[in-house]
Amino acid sequence: MPPAAINEGPPVAPRPSATVLLVRGDDPWELLMVHRPGGADFAPGAYVFPGGTVHSDDLMFEDELRAAAVRELFEEAGILLAQGARDPECAKVRELVEGGAPFGRALGELGLKPDFEGLAMFARWVTPAQLRRRFDARFYLARMPKGQTVRPQPGEVTDWLWIAPSRALSSPKITLVYATRVVLESVADAPDAATLFARAAELKDIPIVEPRIVQTASGWEIVRD
Repeated sequence: MPPAAINEGPPVAPRPSATVLLVRGDDPWELLMVHRPGGADFAPGAYVFPGGTVHSDDLMFEDELRAAAVRELFEEAGILLAQGARDPECAKVRELVEGGAPFGRALGELGLKPDFEGLAMFARWVTPAQLRRRFDARFYLARMPKGQTVRPQPGEVTDWLWIAPSRALSSPKITLVYATRVVLESVADAPDAATLFARAAELKDIPIVEPRIVQTASGWEIVRD
């Protein structure tokens, strides 16, 4: 009997989504990771990078994927990738959003523009076709803005930390889902943040990683071709 997450019918369409690896420092450098609540729909109890699916509000921007990346980072960690935004501006955006304003409109009312150029895409993952919940996720690098403080949103995030990829991979206290672990492995060998961003800038084509789930003698396992 397959686990509940396995879809036994036709594959469902993956939902467009965006994830941000927020970088602090240069040498050494660290990434921001957030802890999902135990009852979360995605990766419950695991440490992940801030991110989520594209919402209708993101469609007001020409690049809805980068718009989703900016919005999700703000919603989950309180960090706003917008030109000239510091803690006071972040607080005003949060106040407008909590009052019912769509995120994009809140930015517009304050004269803020998302810093799409500050997002460097370096990976793309599509969730296995066998799963009931599927995502077409773009992974972006971004630098921690000056003058801002991490303020996670209650309910979506139960904890957060700055951590070097090597420590995240080796710590027994940090639970990682498959994609998060592999992405961490792909960036862990960068000696400094400048090298990390330079590698992303050199990518002409972003390969699509499409892992599969196969049943083995020991159970269901994720594999990549």
